[in-house]
Amino acid sequence: MNQTCGGLQYFSEVLADFFRFSQDVNQRGTEFEDVVLEMDPTSVSERENVTLTCRTNCTLDPITVHSWFKNGQPIPNSNTSSPIYILFSVSSEDTGRLSCAVEGHEYLPSAEETLTVRYGPKDTSVSVSPSGEIVEGSSVNLTCSSDANPPVENYTWYKRNVTSPKASGQSYTIHNVSSEDREGYYCEALNIIGRETIPVHINVISVFSWVPVVGVGAVLTAGALLVTIYCYMKRRSTGGSDATADTLIQGLPCDKATQIDAEPPIMRTGANHQRTWKVTQPLR
Repeated sequence: MNQTCGGLQYFSEVLADFFRFSQDVNQRGTEFEDVVLEMDPTSVSERENVTLTCRTNCTLDPITVHSWFKNGQPIPNSNTSSPIYILFSVSSEDTGRLSCAVEGHEYLPSAEETLTVRYGPKDTSVSVSPSGEIVEGSSVNLTCSSDANPPVENYTWYKRNVTSPKASGQSYTIHNVSSEDREGYYCEALNIIGRETIPVHINVISVFSWVPVVGVGAVLTAGALLVTIYCYMKRRSTGGSDATADTLIQGLPCDKATQIDAEPPIMRTGANHQRTWKVTQPLR
């Protein structure tokens, strides 16, 4: 049995004249012009269906199997006994060059038709520059990117709890960044198919609080040391060389304290038996 397609002969059994058969095969070239792929539609959005029809002028057996290809490679589990093949709920991964062939003659496929799948923004991400920790009060640059077909028309920047957008464009710079900006911003990518929004994380660190604490502590320590030295010198200047003999009245600064002479007090007893004390240095 043979199959005739536009004057090109295919033989399914061994012919006696092998050389004539080989010559016919060589003349056919690398593309079978009698097999045509029809695609409807050629451009779709994600989750829509596409119908492929493999047409040929060949007279084929009713059970002839058709093979389907994408970018020159067989589509897995796609062989059909029907010349029609439907791609259900296509995704961006189905984009590519499609063709078909009659089983047994896969080396003579149809011309390729390109399927274009449109989809909204996805895999949206934001890069932060400089990366890593951002010191509070400095500036930070944000850049938003997304995969979409057709490409993203507009990037918009929003701040949490603020209805109006902060800026438009793929990049946005925040000046004088604060700790409130750590999770406060998000980017929206938009095209004619859809949109996608992603939050932005900025690793903002505050100027560490121990810096002013150490400064205050140093000032207090220095002040206490100066007061101690002053009091010591003051006592020395008043003749109290023996520190153990100097007594300060509690609650008064050292320069207001009354110093008691180191000599033992002299007690006098009058007629009324009242006691008096000899004070060697009056209160100042």
